[in-house]
Amino acid sequence: MEFRIESDLLGELQVPKTAYYGVQTQRAIHNFKISNQYLYSFPALVKALGYVKKAAAHTNYELGILDKSIYEAMIRACDEVIEGKLDKEFPVDMIQGGAGTSVNMNANEVIANRALEIMGHNLGEYQYCSPNDHVNLSQSTNDAYPTAIKTALILMNKNLVENLSLLVNAFRKKGEEFADVIKMGRTQLQDAVPMTLGQEFEAFADNLEEDIEKLNNNSKLFVEINMGATAIGTGLNAPEGYADLCAHKLAALTGFPFVSAPNLVEATPDTGSYVIYSSAIKRLAVKLSKICNDLRLLSSGPRAGLYEINLPPMQPGSSIMPGKVNPVIPEVVNQVCYKVIGNDLTVTFAAEAGQLQLNVMEPVLCHAIMENINFMCNAMITLKEKCVEGITANKEVCLNKVKHSIGIVTALNPYIGYKQSTLIAKEALETGESVYNLVLEHKLLTQEKLDEILDPKNMLQPKRKL
Repeated sequence: MEFRIESDLLGELQVPKTAYYGVQTQRAIHNFKISNQYLYSFPALVKALGYVKKAAAHTNYELGILDKSIYEAMIRACDEVIEGKLDKEFPVDMIQGGAGTSVNMNANEVIANRALEIMGHNLGEYQYCSPNDHVNLSQSTNDAYPTAIKTALILMNKNLVENLSLLVNAFRKKGEEFADVIKMGRTQLQDAVPMTLGQEFEAFADNLEEDIEKLNNNSKLFVEINMGATAIGTGLNAPEGYADLCAHKLAALTGFPFVSAPNLVEATPDTGSYVIYSSAIKRLAVKLSKICNDLRLLSSGPRAGLYEINLPPMQPGSSIMPGKVNPVIPEVVNQVCYKVIGNDLTVTFAAEAGQLQLNVMEPVLCHAIMENINFMCNAMITLKEKCVEGITANKEVCLNKVKHSIGIVTALNPYIGYKQSTLIAKEALETGESVYNLVLEHKLLTQEKLDEILDPKNMLQPKRKL
């Protein structure tokens, strides 16, 4: 490999000759071999960096502090970043020290060197277009980096909500398919009262659908940005009017309603929006994991469990037990949810660790949330395509459990009283006799009345007068 020599505060360093990134990115590559997940692992973040730098260039040019030829070359370079053409030029590890300086400088160097190339200069000839003096003009890592994170999270949230909506629809279709499958509902793993399998799956759908609004509402907190804050929020080295104009430019580029924070000193170290958005993803993970627990229980068996539904068989379940098939898809989604819940705690600690005018822990905070979004998208796609869409019902198994359940005695409370119902339930448990036969034997109700009351269909909705 051929190299060029670049220098910074710490001295000279070799950089691959054809790389668009420069010396500070190269130092980050050497320093931070941590997660093996890089900026290019999260294309939305690279895209967001392109948007932020393009908005800054527009603002600086409009305010008359950026030369037209440099501006035009930088805009072309930013567009290539936004389009994903330069993703591999962002090799910095997601988890790093420096409060995101390596990320910001990676973007600055890539855009500067691509602009140099567009203008006909050699890579590294920063006297014509500088990563610091031109691309980073009127900015600091402390405003550009969090603004890029927020932009990326809005982009990623759209994908998360889209996949969540598809999973909701898959559960709702199963609710319609199973609308006439009568089964026993359960509380505390004990027989409760009858319901339909369709009601159970509709409940799954509604339970998850609530989180679409939560995620969208929480993501709206990201539209308040601190561009123009520069180092600590005082706006040092940024021209008057930069903050509002840059927010306006970024809004125009992305279509998101960005506004400048009313207090840039407050906004620069504040990570509250990340905490509340992360909590919404955790809430979704908790719900999804509970649903996967239910799917595993409902499909347990096939002989010694509930066996009310069948999950699509995905792989042999044992190296020693022939014929065993395990619920591997709900299991893997459960594990993803545990990871998401743990990452949310990381976000909490990282947000709390801010000190004075900056939170230097934003890299791990950013990584945790973006990893969670990717994990949840992949998990929901997998659950939908490899599990939910292929679920079938064991209708006769469900019906037989209803017929032989003690739980249907609950429906008799309004007619024979709680005390008498309890005695019937106790006798049924002790003798093995059915509730139906015992009520007739004790002459508590006529057969005609009993048939009407204990018709499972009459127990699937609020009691009507009989």
